[in-house]
Amino acid sequence: MAPTPLTPKVLLVALAFLFFFLTPAHAKPSYGGSIVLTSTSDPKSFNDITAKETSTREVTSHIFEGLTTMNAVTLQVEPALAERWEVSEDGHTWTFYLRPGVKWNDGEPFTADDVVFTFNDLIYNDDIASSSRDIFTIEDKTFKVEKVDDLTVRFTLPVKFAPFLRAMSQAILPKHKLAKAVAEKKFNFTWGLDTPPSEIVGTGAFKLSSYRPGERFVLVRNPLYWKRSKEGDALPYLDRIVYLIVQNLDTAMLKFLDGEVDYIGLRGMEYPLIKPNERKGNFTVYDAGPDFGSSFVVFNQNTGVNPKTQKPFVDPVKSKWFLDINFRRAVAHAIDKNKMMEILMNGFGYPQDSDMSKSAGVFYNPNVEKYDYDLLKAKKILADAGYIDRNGDGWIEDPEEHTVEFNFSTNSGNNERVQIASIIRHDLQSLGMKVNFLSLEFNTLVTKLNSTFDWDAIVLGLTGGIEPHFGKNVWHSTGGLHMWYPMQKTPATDWEKRIDEIFIQGVQELDENKRKVLYDEFQVIVSQQLPLIYTVLNSDLYAIRNRFGNLKPTSYAGPFHNMEEIYINK
Repeated sequence: MAPTPLTPKVLLVALAFLFFFLTPAHAKPSYGGSIVLTSTSDPKSFNDITAKETSTREVTSHIFEGLTTMNAVTLQVEPALAERWEVSEDGHTWTFYLRPGVKWNDGEPFTADDVVFTFNDLIYNDDIASSSRDIFTIEDKTFKVEKVDDLTVRFTLPVKFAPFLRAMSQAILPKHKLAKAVAEKKFNFTWGLDTPPSEIVGTGAFKLSSYRPGERFVLVRNPLYWKRSKEGDALPYLDRIVYLIVQNLDTAMLKFLDGEVDYIGLRGMEYPLIKPNERKGNFTVYDAGPDFGSSFVVFNQNTGVNPKTQKPFVDPVKSKWFLDINFRRAVAHAIDKNKMMEILMNGFGYPQDSDMSKSAGVFYNPNVEKYDYDLLKAKKILADAGYIDRNGDGWIEDPEEHTVEFNFSTNSGNNERVQIASIIRHDLQSLGMKVNFLSLEFNTLVTKLNSTFDWDAIVLGLTGGIEPHFGKNVWHSTGGLHMWYPMQKTPATDWEKRIDEIFIQGVQELDENKRKVLYDEFQVIVSQQLPLIYTVLNSDLYAIRNRFGNLKPTSYAGPFHNMEEIYINK
């Protein structure tokens, strides 16, 4: 049998591998210096508990830590704020032993009181809008979290909880800084963008130094950080992380090419522009494989009523379309994934058909319902369901003779997403749908999605991961990110009820093979019912200046998951 020829992508991966593993290491890491990155949106707050968007987590991930952390290279759980743990034979009781000597960046000691406070007073507080509550609640039962002594915390679980150690990466927040806000029922508005940086207190490797809206935010080295390198060096090595807030990804690219920033996440269409300039620009391009995230179209299926206006959140005429599975199937057949990968990604992309990325490993199910791009099939599905052009004006009407017209949005800072939306809009209009495209600022879009529910259809994405249960806030019918119809009191459909059951059963099943059967079924249901209509996955392409040591880029966590270990070569 002839050997398989090496494709350009395979060669790229091989060269990146050789660069990483064969480049001589510097004798000793050096302290000091800055890394300059970009963000396409201001953070919405500095409150990790209430955060639902990456613009906030981009900042807080450097400031706060959990009891455990995930090694982004091995994908194994490792100790963080807890130095070790024990579990009872029945799997219900977990005891964590905290690291002695850890301090918050204001000098106060980190203790078991902070862990108990984070869970009992924040995550399990009904007055606080926490996304984490869904993850740490099983069949409406919470975990019992109690202090044993200053450095020991005991968790008593109502049932076995398969991803428990992974879930313990949950950020821990300081009781001494936030207890008053909780008591006064002001926590939801605490640590907003007007908060003095010195008030944002964490145990992480960096702390917030300054924030200038629309311009930049800067994090500086936490001199009290507990972690040390294998050689015994106090971490982190870098003095500063500077995020420049840019209008869009094109602006970020220009700043990278001009040498103003040290890193850019590449889109496939930019590869031919960037790759030939590696030597001249003194940077390296890495391909870490399929992204863990997702890109999808979602229609607003919320049948609730606005308590202030007493009017439905969604126009009842539109609601009938969005709730119609035939309507959504027709849209699925109008998603030209090959065109998106060819035009927007230069071939560095993957068609996505289910919630889990191909990079997720065992829990990825390739055997789901797939929708080939076929406008004739889409038109037939619509016509059979009664959506036809009755008056010859070029637009289809529903069975009640309403013109099918709706607003279609995405966030303005992500040009690739805007172009995906443009491709989809063009094909939907060729089906006779009148689609009004709106490009909105990211935080405005998030507010519509999570608060006002004032939207029709959106192109959006989620970050994803290897543990299905951590998507419970999206997939359980009560979840705050169950975006097509969030926070349902009871499941609106039988299929949503079944997904609820799967997430309850899956988290209690310790046999990974049995868990896979359940989560495979979940992905099949999603592919059949199409609450999210998937588009394409990016390849994780990075361009990074060659001036940094200890880089270990991965698809799971990107190039800077070990920011505390990264240093500037001298």
